[in-house]
Amino acid sequence: MQTNQWNDPGLRPRAANFDALTPVTFLDRAAKVFPDRIAIVYGNHRESWSEHATTCRRFASALMRAGIKRGDVVALLMTNTPPMLAAHFAVPMAGAVLNTVNTRLDAETISYILEHCEARLLIVDAEFLELAQTALAQIRKPPRLIAFADLQAGFAAPRDVEIYESFLASGDANAPTCKVDDEWTPIAVNYTSGTTGRPKGVVYSHRGAYLSAVSSIVSWGVPKGASYLWTLPLFHCNGWCMPWILALQGGKNVCLRRVDGETIVQLITDERVTHYCGAPIVHALIRDRAQHQDLVFDPSVSALIGGAPPPASLIAAMDSIGVRLTHIYGLTETYGPAAICEQQPAWDRLSDAERADRNARQGVNYALQAGMTVMASNSTAEVKADGSEIGEIVFRGNMTMMGYLKDSEATDRAFDGGWFRSGDLAVLESDGYVRIKDRSKDIIISGGENISSVEVEDILYRHEAVAAAAVVAMPDEKWGEVPVAFVELRDERDISEDALIAHCREHLAHFKCPKRIVLHPIPKTATGKIQKNVLREAIRRNEVSALDSAPAKERARARGIP
Repeated sequence: MQTNQWNDPGLRPRAANFDALTPVTFLDRAAKVFPDRIAIVYGNHRESWSEHATTCRRFASALMRAGIKRGDVVALLMTNTPPMLAAHFAVPMAGAVLNTVNTRLDAETISYILEHCEARLLIVDAEFLELAQTALAQIRKPPRLIAFADLQAGFAAPRDVEIYESFLASGDANAPTCKVDDEWTPIAVNYTSGTTGRPKGVVYSHRGAYLSAVSSIVSWGVPKGASYLWTLPLFHCNGWCMPWILALQGGKNVCLRRVDGETIVQLITDERVTHYCGAPIVHALIRDRAQHQDLVFDPSVSALIGGAPPPASLIAAMDSIGVRLTHIYGLTETYGPAAICEQQPAWDRLSDAERADRNARQGVNYALQAGMTVMASNSTAEVKADGSEIGEIVFRGNMTMMGYLKDSEATDRAFDGGWFRSGDLAVLESDGYVRIKDRSKDIIISGGENISSVEVEDILYRHEAVAAAAVVAMPDEKWGEVPVAFVELRDERDISEDALIAHCREHLAHFKCPKRIVLHPIPKTATGKIQKNVLREAIRRNEVSALDSAPAKERARARGIP
């Protein structure tokens, strides 16, 4: 009888040959291998990797002494400051799950997020203390509140609020922390608006975070000792896993409280920044400031650009100031970037316009993401690589979320057919690179933030003067794209564009509000379905001004709108 030699019981996983994957291990290595390298720069505050590791261990101990247990959620409502970076290690070291909340959200949405994920503790930047308190007042069992008083930036906290520094001091840097035994346990939950106004909780695993961090090092080429400028919000997909990446490579975190062109350019020069990430608006700010100062960065800077595909003019301008842009693509559900437009040496021989066209594509899967392609709608068949057949972008692999918190039905739909379905429509070009054509979910990406058109429309419909509303994206040089609303008024009602925008601002975060409202009959099919494709075409042909200026009936007839 033949036996399988590989069934030998001695070949089992054991302490000597198996360790659960978690990015928390990167911190201990950084403290051991790069103890004296600068880990964090924030104004006049500088911290080595040895000091940062001590802070994180004390932070984790303070959380555990405060009653935080395995699986509890610790939320943060903060900007890119040292405590936010420390939390990316301290929270999982306490066995807890990290929830970083978008500071641009309204109080109602924040309260929903905190209640939905059952947050036990909320650490808030003093700048957003009033917003946090308004949100907590709407929760039946609110989490414990701790405020970070950033005196360096001029944000103090009242005496009746618990202060982060005091909380941190209650911990013991020598106390034991929780060991991760199962890599398929949550490390973070990040909320995304998706296709409706109700956010979904996207759950990340320790394994996924570990592999996503390593994959970025491989695909983007992040070297040891990189100097990284935090232009990207840490609340966005855990900063695309960069806190863990920089620990593994012994890099420097250059903190930035808010995006400002002059400050960014100064920090790039002073801290010899080698890498940063951001939406098109961030790169445009840097371009404008550098050109104003007649400055070319030397050494050159590597930067990732997400959101709307970068225009050729921006890519060329950034190259002229010493910034090499690489276009990436991803979603909250893929730990941020999971596809990259891998640049090929042959592209250097192309014209600026041709090279920019290549670089503006969504590209190919990251090194450690198992697969990315374009599949025909409602099918698992790959589209032809002809640049014309449109399908849906799909992913599979370790850089894909565990699922949506408390929403197994939505998770099953997202993973239908063994792939994660993005909802973004694209083509597959002859070289295998993906290029987005449209967004089936009607998501508008403005300044790197996702805006649900359905959510904005819902707010417009709440106004008594509005009979119909349709929100679509309009290209914008500063933000990439912005929401514009087409609105039909009820009979005998009269209201101004400014009044409707003010109405939206009462109910939405300001970045979600329409930048323009066009009072105009909305095109519909015979069954009454709004034809957003007609509106998008009017925007594409730059005919919105004409729609705005002519009387309603004349405008409608002129554009073939019934």
